Amino acid sequence: MKLDMHGKTWIAAKADFIEAYNNICSQHGLEPLDVVHGYGSTGQGGVIRQRLRAYLDRYPAHLTYKTGEIVDRNNGHTMVTPVKPLPSLENQLAEEVWDYCSGPRTVTKIMGRFRRHGDPKVRHAIDELVSQHRLHREAGKVSRPQA
Repeated sequence: MKLDMHGKTWIAAKADFIEAYNNICSQHGLEPLDVVHGYGSTGQGGVIRQRLRAYLDRYPAHLTYKTGEIVDRNNGHTMVTPVKPLPSLENQLAEEVWDYCSGPRTVTKIMGRFRRHGDPKVRHAIDELVSQHRLHREAGKVSRPQA
């Protein structure tokens, strides 16, 4: 299976990747996914390639991958072999917000930091973390509960 990410933003590419990857896990078994991201206009690696590979490095228990440089000397793609499904984008956003809130943060600061995801999704992630008691909301700020 092949997934072409040319012309996409990282957020859109990441969403498409997770959807295709989890589809393979649920329907097709463990067949490799050939992610075509290009090599960047500078030839030094485009944003999608760099961010995709950094993202893949975060999930060694979920997947294995080989760079195109290793597979066929083509740095414009990455071969990903699923092991188990990846967390949804919503769950990942919540984890990123939680990490960001290592100290008290205003909701405005959090919204600004994650604005690329859209205000409704960020607010939902904050609300979910508060309802799970992983974040505490007080006096216009959000923070991790005291241990």
